[in-house]
Amino acid sequence: MLRVATANVNGIRAAYRRGMADWLAATDPDLLLMQEVRASDEILRDHLGGDWFIAHAEPGTDGSKGRAGVAVASRRPIKAERSEVGPERFLGCGRWVEADVVLDDGSTLTAVSVYVYTGEAETPPRQEEKYAFLDAMMARLIELRADGRHVLMCGDLNIAHREEDLKAWKANRKKSGFLPDERAWLDRLFAAGWIDLGRRFGGDGPGPYSWWSWRGKAFDNDAGWRIDYQIASPELAEKAVDCAVHRAPTYAERWSDHAPVVATYQV
Repeated sequence: MLRVATANVNGIRAAYRRGMADWLAATDPDLLLMQEVRASDEILRDHLGGDWFIAHAEPGTDGSKGRAGVAVASRRPIKAERSEVGPERFLGCGRWVEADVVLDDGSTLTAVSVYVYTGEAETPPRQEEKYAFLDAMMARLIELRADGRHVLMCGDLNIAHREEDLKAWKANRKKSGFLPDERAWLDRLFAAGWIDLGRRFGGDGPGPYSWWSWRGKAFDNDAGWRIDYQIASPELAEKAVDCAVHRAPTYAERWSDHAPVVATYQV
């Protein structure tokens, strides 16, 4: 069995101060994919401890220092890692990292941790940047599947796919994160055979949500968004036996504004 957890940690140092270590010990994943790490490689390794193999794309060279950073931490050796995706403009963005691990049957799994740009409908250049990154992601996913390997893309896509994926969908129809073109990108991804395991195992909805604002009563009222995903290539998806959002029991026990999404695969 392979347990995979993905979480936007909203800063690894802050997450550990709030209790992430206890959750990690209780969950005990084989693969931990993180977004918004917001730390150097040294700081990340210091927090996780020495018994992890880590692929980490630090933020910084594109002006995202302090905001991004993605990582894959694995109990299995990582035989290769890559962080390039699409045009040169995305080099050093700290939003995409791939890690290759070998499964028990000898096949290769490429685990991808991704943190998509938020975008902003009222600011066209920022929204176009998001669309360009999504296009680069799609092209790279096609390349990864070409040789028959298993591929698992996890992370914060900053897109709610359907009305069931956010509480206040009527109020957000013209907001980045729920725009028609963003949702259509996910339509194309799933039409190509990729599987949204959160929806497969989470039922028809509404929810389960994975992000709630820190402000107000959003968490207590479950007024959230489902924007954190585990998306698997078809052959890997057939090996999934469960996938669930680890929502904190109370507001006070949250260690991020996102909740982890955890899946188990029989590989």
